[in-house]
Amino acid sequence: MHRPTTSLLLAALLLGVARPAAAQAESVPPFRALQETRQDNRAVPESKAQVQLSFAPLVKRAAPSVVNVYGTHVEKRAANRGAMDEFLRRFFGDAGPNLPQERAQRSLGSGVIVDASGLIVTNNHVIENMNEVKVALNDRREFEAQILLRDPRTDLAILKIKSPGGGLTPMEIGDSEHLQVGDFVIAIGNPFGVGQTVTQGIVSALARTQVGSADYQFFIQTDAAINPGNSGGALVDLNGGLVGINTAIYSQSGGSHGIGFAIPASMVKAVVETAKGGAKTVRRPWLGARLQHVTPDIADSVGLDHPTGVLVASMQAKSPAEEAGLKRGDVILAVDGQSVDDPEAFGYRFALKGIKGETKLTVLRGATRTTVPVRLGPAPETRPRDTLKVKSRSPFLGATAVNLSPAVAEDLQLDLPAQSQGDGVIIAEVESGTLANQAGLQKGDLVVAVNGAPVSTTKDLDRMTRTPAPMWEVTISRGGQQLTSVFRG
Repeated sequence: MHRPTTSLLLAALLLGVARPAAAQAESVPPFRALQETRQDNRAVPESKAQVQLSFAPLVKRAAPSVVNVYGTHVEKRAANRGAMDEFLRRFFGDAGPNLPQERAQRSLGSGVIVDASGLIVTNNHVIENMNEVKVALNDRREFEAQILLRDPRTDLAILKIKSPGGGLTPMEIGDSEHLQVGDFVIAIGNPFGVGQTVTQGIVSALARTQVGSADYQFFIQTDAAINPGNSGGALVDLNGGLVGINTAIYSQSGGSHGIGFAIPASMVKAVVETAKGGAKTVRRPWLGARLQHVTPDIADSVGLDHPTGVLVASMQAKSPAEEAGLKRGDVILAVDGQSVDDPEAFGYRFALKGIKGETKLTVLRGATRTTVPVRLGPAPETRPRDTLKVKSRSPFLGATAVNLSPAVAEDLQLDLPAQSQGDGVIIAEVESGTLANQAGLQKGDLVVAVNGAPVSTTKDLDRMTRTPAPMWEVTISRGGQQLTSVFRG
């Protein structure tokens, strides 16, 4: 019943409706009094002049830091030629008509200069499978760039301009931890390849974890228009700081519906610092525990007034979780004082802590809250991966297998059984259209046995698949269940 009155009052404030001078002197607008008690500079506009303020100075400062990224994957033409191709080659050589020597696949996206030396952050999916990358600056200069680091798990990649020659404008990485829903933000990128474009909106939500575009999900949601080509572009706050890298949209048509997602600057900064240190991959801390959502029933059973935190379902032997004294049934509520609501949020917060020192987890055990220090370190590679790409004719043809270890399980986001040190052989990749694909093998399958013989290492699997067989009996473990299938040789 009060909503229309509130709307009219806000409209009057925005339009600068005059009020009697006495009334102005006697009272202070409630929102102004509230603003005086706050610790930041957020405020509702109080006049028409304030509403007419422009973002142009901010854009002028930020736009030179945003670049267009062009990725190209060049494939050599297959060596086998048809009779006509061979005929034309004899007369015209390899450069003759209808004889393309290379086939190029291209992608287009955006990126942000974050260091004066020419470091650029973009999305991994923009340059995925690309072997040649160029960037175009706001002033139309173009440069070749090398790929320093790819991190598919965060969907981030770091590029470096090969010969920048000076004159670059890096954007300062801002503080995404202090964003609030309702804050103004600006998205800058190259949608649909039309050229650099600026859109404006607000932060619609924080800590979105069910987006599905990366392993570490903790996205900023915004209604600033984001379209294909904006990927890798900047989400900028009103201080001109980079608070996010635009990475995904929710759309049924391919265009913007006002639901866009950005990777927070806190994760961007961690990946950038890794590249600056010369590493080619991002190493993250390992907890060694299987976590699950806290349901309303679980929350009620442990005395929480609402579902929050993550439940410790199991732990691996000799893991940091076991060493710290975590127990099955513990509910982890926070990482260094920052609350977590689900396993995705925990994974994000924990990943930011690095691989040195320790972090403190707030744990609810029974009716008692306690603080548990956990050692930070990467998952151990307890044995060599010995990567095997199966090429002999068998149900594994086209599959890539590696020896399982905690490090491999962490990379592939697999849950090792409790008390397991990571034994066996895991399928790391399956090429589409191959026998392995047709047999139904999937990434993450644990190979248990072939023709009744147990498989412990990739050398075992290589030896078994090299010998032709009229029939193949394959046993795998998937999602905790053992499956056995028989295939013709």
